[in-house]
Amino acid sequence: MHEYRSHTCNELRADHVGGIARLSGWVHRKRDHGGLLFIDLRDHYGITQCVFDSDFKDIFELAENVRAESVIRVEGEVVKRDAEVINPELPTGEIEILVKKVDILNAAEELPLPVFGEQEYPEDIRLKYRFLDLRRERIHHNIVLRSDIISSIRRRMVDQGFKEFQTPILTASSPEGARDFLVPSRMHPGKFYALPQAPQQFKQLLMIAGFDRYFQIAPCFRDEDARADRSPGEFYQLDMEMSYVTQDDVFAAIEPVMQGVFEEFSEKKVTQAPFPRITFKEAMLKYGSDKPDLRNPIEICDVTEVFDGSGFGIFAGAIKNGAVVRAVPAPSAGGNQPRSFFDKMNDWARSEGYAGLGYVRFKDGEAMGPIAKNLDEERIAKLMEIAELDGNDGVFFSCGKDEDAAKLAGHARTKIGEDLELIADDEFKFCWIVDFPMYEYDEIEKKLDFSHNPFSMPQGGLEALNTMDPADILGYQYDIVCNGIELSSGAIRNHVPEIMYKAFEIAGHGPEVVEERFAGMLNALKYGAPPHGGIAPGIDRIVMLLADEPNIREVIVFPMNQKAEDLMMNAPSEVEMKQLRELHLRTILPEPKKED
Repeated sequence: MHEYRSHTCNELRADHVGGIARLSGWVHRKRDHGGLLFIDLRDHYGITQCVFDSDFKDIFELAENVRAESVIRVEGEVVKRDAEVINPELPTGEIEILVKKVDILNAAEELPLPVFGEQEYPEDIRLKYRFLDLRRERIHHNIVLRSDIISSIRRRMVDQGFKEFQTPILTASSPEGARDFLVPSRMHPGKFYALPQAPQQFKQLLMIAGFDRYFQIAPCFRDEDARADRSPGEFYQLDMEMSYVTQDDVFAAIEPVMQGVFEEFSEKKVTQAPFPRITFKEAMLKYGSDKPDLRNPIEICDVTEVFDGSGFGIFAGAIKNGAVVRAVPAPSAGGNQPRSFFDKMNDWARSEGYAGLGYVRFKDGEAMGPIAKNLDEERIAKLMEIAELDGNDGVFFSCGKDEDAAKLAGHARTKIGEDLELIADDEFKFCWIVDFPMYEYDEIEKKLDFSHNPFSMPQGGLEALNTMDPADILGYQYDIVCNGIELSSGAIRNHVPEIMYKAFEIAGHGPEVVEERFAGMLNALKYGAPPHGGIAPGIDRIVMLLADEPNIREVIVFPMNQKAEDLMMNAPSEVEMKQLRELHLRTILPEPKKED
């Protein structure tokens, strides 16, 4: 028999009754029934109930005194439980072990947080003792699920002919849109490596090198703040790239992977390929967001014409100054909700920093509310027609410049959907957002800049760059969205040096800037680069959705806190002066803030 175990704690069944088993694991739970002591023994695989009889005094006393989460080894006879105490919730619930021998392999000290049960504990305690937190059933399950999902993704990519390659971790700084983590070079004083924000340039270079289909489960590093759906510091993505492809080919490659993985690990309904495609312009109009949650049936519409020249002076005046009006329907709210529902929505908008949220409430076909009093019957009819309202709906209005009106309308759409319980929770709804503008005007810098990825191919190529208004140029850029969460951005890449020079020129960067900052990529494009494109769905977000967790830290093995601190390993930490001298560095700490 093996020194530590003949079986795992999830393996014994009724047909093992009468045999001798040896198990090792953690003391999950103890129950003292007088002359009998029960210990639920837990390992990675499951739980087995162990029985200690007071007739065996030495082992009974040892078991009686052992703390929860101590590691023990037991040996004894597998016996069948009485019918009335069979536990159908456990795979091992028909049997128990009558312990004849026990050894304490490691005695646990008093626990800073319990493992048995799912009590909520402060995040700082959970992260400091993450190795204990990971023993808890829900978190343990999430991490196993993560491993299984990654294995499934890897298998599906290999089955499509993709080859897995590893790209460098120590590389050069690149403008991916976030701050780099810098690594000082000991051998090259004053110079720094950067941890990759993404393998973007390397995966393109792999295509130029002739490998055709690449993927990896890639670690990425960005010095950015935490959010519920974004971990600070590092994250993982399914990074992939393909040669000689169009946008449609990329979609056709990634859709069966996403659909298959979500169907494999969830019982919810999953969007069937091909996924719906929504232009960026349409998404901002109909959903007020470029990452719409399609489980919400509400669609926003433009009703500027209803209020243009109307008796409702606030909107009419704003429209003269370039504003638009967006309508957000609230199905059946006019008939089913009290007036306080509408007033509370207005209060909510103000609490979010907006001027307010106007509304019209319909009840039995009659339009009610302050705005309705300032619209004639013809305009009310037009409103109902455009917004597709019936006689007992409500409708809210967002008025302002295009982008501002869309933003408020989008937030209102989500809140109305939640408050009216319209959002289906038994579905994963995927879509593509396509046709992103190549450029946008930066109001802070007062200049034109790239709106998405500067390495993307503009639709229409060099001719579009030479002849079109930059504001009208679209890129072969796309996002994949699931239930309102952006899983990834991607693009068909620019593989022609002349287009790259022109694209950056429009954004105000001369050839010398391109040659200095992107020398490696530019040089490679001059030696026969195939058309290529790719995408990189976020692994952490995929697992978060499938685990039905609202916070991404619940699906990461050793996450940092919101301040990008590892409380368990005490990182970041100070280093010795000797190490700084080797790196030719000196630290200059910020001055302490003066108290008011």
